[in-house]
Amino acid sequence: MKKFLFLALLTVPFLVKAQDGFMRTPKGVQYKIVNPNTGNRIKLDDVITFQATQKTDKDSVLFSSYTLGHPIKIQVKPSENIGDMMDIFPLMTAKDSAYVKVPTDSIFVGHEEARPPFFPKGSYLIFTLKIEKVQSLTEAIAERNADMEKMRGAEVANADKYITAHSLTLNSTPSGLKYVITQPTIGRKVVANDTLLVNYAGRTTEDKVFDTSVEAIAKAAGLNQPGRTYEPIKFVVGQSQVIKGWDEGLQLMTEGSKATFVIPSTLGYGEQGAGNDIKPFSTLVFDVEVVKVIHPKPVATKLGAKGPVKKPGTAPAKKPATTTPPAKKPAATVKK
Repeated sequence: MKKFLFLALLTVPFLVKAQDGFMRTPKGVQYKIVNPNTGNRIKLDDVITFQATQKTDKDSVLFSSYTLGHPIKIQVKPSENIGDMMDIFPLMTAKDSAYVKVPTDSIFVGHEEARPPFFPKGSYLIFTLKIEKVQSLTEAIAERNADMEKMRGAEVANADKYITAHSLTLNSTPSGLKYVITQPTIGRKVVANDTLLVNYAGRTTEDKVFDTSVEAIAKAAGLNQPGRTYEPIKFVVGQSQVIKGWDEGLQLMTEGSKATFVIPSTLGYGEQGAGNDIKPFSTLVFDVEVVKVIHPKPVATKLGAKGPVKKPGTAPAKKPATTTPPAKKPAATVKK
């Protein structure tokens, strides 16, 4: 049901008086503006910041931005369905509140099989809305750019603080990856297209372990990973199966070696972040161990005039074994 809140606006041509002080839009949505404020009404393409709750008409809460911990911010667009509120926003101004009743019979018309038991026929989906801020698209973009610059600056400061606090002496690559080989070996050199088995532990710059393939580390950190099999993960390096910082850093290592990577968000999860622990613009710290390196097997054939020709005295060449990605990769290493 949450999707009905976040779609996007068309000015309503006329309104009809409903019961109990409610007005009704041409689509049958009932609404009441509570303590209306003066000022310009919300327009198409404005960016609005607002609080919202969704309830059944039996007062069961389905969604609340207050519980989410922050208001919703969206651009106002033409309405795409009766429940997206885009016919209601243009009737409001900054600081307005509204109570909205959407008939569920209209929401589920044509697909009754999707109607949940808590929305019987004749029921309503109830919204409460509180408009906190209204911006033009230009104003919203300028604010977003300024916020992103602040977060980039904070990321650099947090990374430097972590490096200093842990007395790390790191090498740097042109991409911004920082690393130190903590246990060098003379094993096989990792190159692109190798299949690797890797153990790891991932931390934020606040020293919180968010993922690991090592059970002892998970237990020590109090990390709850239900159903997780603790073993090295398997993937092909240099094929974008992991974040960029891993693809680059692992090719600086050899079989059996260990390293610490300090990976900026540009080589990690960027401005989107990942889950609750990896916030936007997060530098991540990984302790990694290359357990095994598997080079691709060469194909012992050459191309002749009539297709592949077997070398004299050799057995038929076999294709390299297909590498199957792990059934479940840890969220911290799968690129989004």
